[in-house]
Amino acid sequence: MVGVLVQLAISWLLLWLLERKDLRALGVVPDKSRLNNLVFGFIAAAVCNIAYNVTLTTLTENHWTRVSHFGITNFFSSFFWVLNSVLFEELIFRGALLYILIRKIGVVKACLISATAFGFYHWFSYGIIGDPKAMFFVYVMTAIWGFMFAWAFAKTQSLYLPVALHLGWNLLHIVVFSDGPLGIQMFINANDGTRLDGIPSLLMWLFQVVTLPVIVYVYLKRRRTVTSPE
Repeated sequence: MVGVLVQLAISWLLLWLLERKDLRALGVVPDKSRLNNLVFGFIAAAVCNIAYNVTLTTLTENHWTRVSHFGITNFFSSFFWVLNSVLFEELIFRGALLYILIRKIGVVKACLISATAFGFYHWFSYGIIGDPKAMFFVYVMTAIWGFMFAWAFAKTQSLYLPVALHLGWNLLHIVVFSDGPLGIQMFINANDGTRLDGIPSLLMWLFQVVTLPVIVYVYLKRRRTVTSPE
């Protein structure tokens, strides 16, 4: 969390020097609308992740097995790791820099820049430099999701929705379904060697890439939104 605190200090400095604003410009003060966004974002992302993983295991005729030694202490330790990583990424890609870019060049261009940077960043965080196939698929997914997070920030003028979306997906994916850098967590596949190939694999990847962004787009279209930070 020390890194997040440093990011907040740097964010405040950038906002003050360039825009004469403080951290409230990032929509960090809670209100009813922002808390609603928080709840919606977390639930929507979690449900999408559950749907993805359950469908994948069904298609591979697999099932999930509970890891008996994974207890409440392990869960909270992993939860705080995921929360810290989410806040770290959100403050970089959807924080003060995105806010300033939106004010300088407009919402769409700023969100595209944020999404592009987010996609390239995951080449390094996933350690896949030199693997063209992995680089392509990882970039497409993370850039699309990066645009979704950035658009959510721009339209709500707050970090609550992008943080909730990011946290909901990562918590389920990494901690509940043990698919991430923390290794074995709450549940594991009974037969981890079973994989989808061909068209079914591509369809599941597309489901993972587009389902949540479409839901978020519809959600933002149906609510009262603001097109640029004040």
